[in-house]
Parts: sequence; structure tokens; C-alpha cells
Amino acid sequence: MAMSAGSSGGVKAAPNVTPMIDVMLVLLIIFMLVIPAITSGFQAIPPTGVNLKPHPEEDQDQVLGIDANGQYYLNKKPIRNADLGPMLKQIFENRTEGRLLYVKAHKDLPYGKVLDALDIAAHNDVTTTGMITDQRPGTVSAVQADNLFTQPAGGKK
Repeated sequence: MAMSAGSSGGVKAAPNVTPMIDVMLVLLIIFMLVIPAITSGFQAIPPTGVNLKPHPEEDQDQVLGIDANGQYYLNKKPIRNADLGPMLKQIFENRTEGRLLYVKAHKDLPYGKVLDALDIAAHNDVTTTGMITDQRPGTVSAVQADNLFTQPAGGKK
């Protein structure tokens, strides 16, 4: 048995930080794996506009995304551009109502590419299309009920 010959014979209290470090490393690894999965999908910066009414996406809503390179994404999942027509046909052919397709395209994409996608949708049982845009910073809607992110006139939230 080893003995220390030195200071006073009192008990030393030192925190054991090993379990805390282990937990922190596990959390770091989890976040490194989860964050890219959360932000996956397609990257498109939609054009901005004024007097926009918010349209929350629901489960039955279909959203066609088009990134800056013209690649199609259906409900945030990449698809081959040639498969867009058959996939839309499969989704919308048996619907009697609600044949609405939202389109979210990158703002720098040539408008001809958006028209091509709208043409494909129109020929595959989509009856109504809606364009998704962002509210222009610093503007408010003329319809007061549409202003979700503005503060009330008399004070703070």
C-alpha cells in the first residue's frame, strides 16, 4: 500500500469529471449526425413579395421545389427531372378535389424552367398551382390579419 508523506492527513475532495466529458462527447456526436439530416432537402431562396398571406404546409399538400440548378424536389425529396410527370400523375389522378401543387423555386432560376415545371404539372392532373415566396423584409401586408411577424401598434409583444 502506498502512502503519501506530505501535507496534512485530511481527505481531499476532487470532482470526477470523466462521466461529464463522456456525456458531452456523446451529445457532440449526436448533434453532428442529426443537424445535417434536419437541414437536408433542397436549398432554394424564393423571391420576395409584398402582401403575402401565410400558407402553412399540411400533410396532403404537395410541394414542388426547384433549386438554382433546375433540379426538382417533390416534398423535399430529390427526384429525377424526367420522373416529375409520372409522379404527379400518380399523386393527383385519383383526387376529386385538392389538386393543388405549391411551387417553390430559387429566385435566380430562369423563369422558363419554372414554366416548364408548371407545364408538366398541368399535363399531369394538377388543376391549381400556388407559388411560394418570402415576405420582403421591412414591409407589411395591407391586410392586417396577414401580418404575423409585426408588433402591435402600442408596444412590445
